Amino acid sequence: MLTVNNISERLLKAQYAVRGPIVSRAQQLEEQGKKIIYCNIGNPQALKQRPITYLRQILSLVEYPELLDTPQGKSLFPSDVVEKVRTMFARYPFGTGAYSQSMGIPFIREAIAEFIQRRDGVTADKEHIILTDGASKAAQAVILALQKSEHDGLMIPIPQYPLYSATIELHGGKQIGYILDEANHWQLSERVVEERIAEAQRDGIHPVAIVVINPGNPTGAVLSYENIAMVVNFARRHKLSILADEVYQDNVYDQGSKFYSFAKVMNDMHETGISLFSYNSVSKGFLGECGHRGGYIEFRNIPNDVVAQFEKFFSISLCANLPGQFATYVMVAPPQPGEESYNLYQRERQIVLDSLKKKAQILTQGINLIKGMSIALPHGAMYAFVRFTLPVEKGVYPDSMTPEERYVYEEKRDTEYCLTLLEETGICVIPGSGFGHLPGTLHFRTTFLPPVEEIETFIVKLKEFHERYVTRW
Repeated sequence: MLTVNNISERLLKAQYAVRGPIVSRAQQLEEQGKKIIYCNIGNPQALKQRPITYLRQILSLVEYPELLDTPQGKSLFPSDVVEKVRTMFARYPFGTGAYSQSMGIPFIREAIAEFIQRRDGVTADKEHIILTDGASKAAQAVILALQKSEHDGLMIPIPQYPLYSATIELHGGKQIGYILDEANHWQLSERVVEERIAEAQRDGIHPVAIVVINPGNPTGAVLSYENIAMVVNFARRHKLSILADEVYQDNVYDQGSKFYSFAKVMNDMHETGISLFSYNSVSKGFLGECGHRGGYIEFRNIPNDVVAQFEKFFSISLCANLPGQFATYVMVAPPQPGEESYNLYQRERQIVLDSLKKKAQILTQGINLIKGMSIALPHGAMYAFVRFTLPVEKGVYPDSMTPEERYVYEEKRDTEYCLTLLEETGICVIPGSGFGHLPGTLHFRTTFLPPVEEIETFIVKLKEFHERYVTRW
């Protein structure tokens, strides 16, 4: 019989904090009748964000095309939606019930290439684009391809989205964590990445790539153009590939910030020698279509025969799911000015983004009024990485601990804090140790996706809880 004693050790070691034991406990409490405020995961529509009408209309007709030829269908759907779906079926007549090509439907890959060209002013090749079941599958495929031996390592940001640490662990590679600069709104520090790669090499690790999440998860940072250019130069010096996680590119709220893709910055720098893997998703932005698992990966400065190996890899799973592919098409080919759906689409889009900006401001202002807590206003994405302090227990001396002992001690503290917060208030957040953070600090990650009234309740309950919790020490 298979038991935890003989299952894969790599699987046992892999951790994914955003759906870990705290979330399991939250679900148990909810079943017992306790009201839970879920702030643990970027799952917008589970937290009452309304779907974009245009996308759901397209998907409805794609799933049930018989409506196109009925009076009811013609009265229910705008004319541009009907026309767009007819055009889609003319280019791909098989609908959602059949496998597509392993790389994805060609006209959708072509639309993605055109989207990248509009966004960045750079040439994109549909033959170097693969549709995927969300961005996670894209990242996992690249990590699998890059890790040739147990000595190969990927540089990942700390804090990071645990997809990366878990996937590296599953494939037997090495993590090279680089600490983001919290004092500089979580930008990358050239000194830190240089120090970390040197340390890894001294430890016998062979660095093969650097992962960058922009806008940041869990930090909410938006990287400056200059910071991205620094990363490109760093990758060139050390012959690293770049994995650019750009799924939050539409989620930028700070007027002084702007999303720049790695593809654009590399093109501006005339950089052709660094392999770039960049990916996007319908799960984030303003669409929030997590359940449709749609996304894509673009390969840049990567030979055709290498892309062919990725095509082979994705062919093992046959293809990305078809509704997700069509959702991705809507993301990159939205209604245009003059079309019937354009005004509603733009209005719904702006409502979502304005709401996220407002909730980020409410959360930041509220938390910064809590003694012992602080965050900088998130410039993008949909998360805040909240820093908090706790008194040290009598007789405990963290400064005298080894790094390993201190990590275990601090992981225990932030986990106990978040679990107690859940039990007493119904607030579900994730301990900072699940993402990694600077030793000697405590954090938790929260989303600002719930409705405004829940965010306001969250702040009141958090303040009351934190004051009680601290007095217990």
